[in-house]
Amino acid sequence: MSVLPELLQNTATLTAVAGLSYGGVLAVVALTSVLARTPERRRDARSTLTILIKRRRSG
Repeated sequence: MSVLPELLQNTATLTAVAGLSYGGVLAVVALTSVLARTPERRRDARSTLTILIKRRRSG
């Protein structure tokens, strides 16, 4: 029996888990950047959020 279908299934599952985890981290950092009690923590969270969602320039 071919191993390819199982490998593709595992890869798809891992990709989905990684994407959901990244989205969860972004949501937590975004909420922290808005709801943190001290301005320093909000500033740090915004800096982290900027790093996490930085767009790459093509060319």
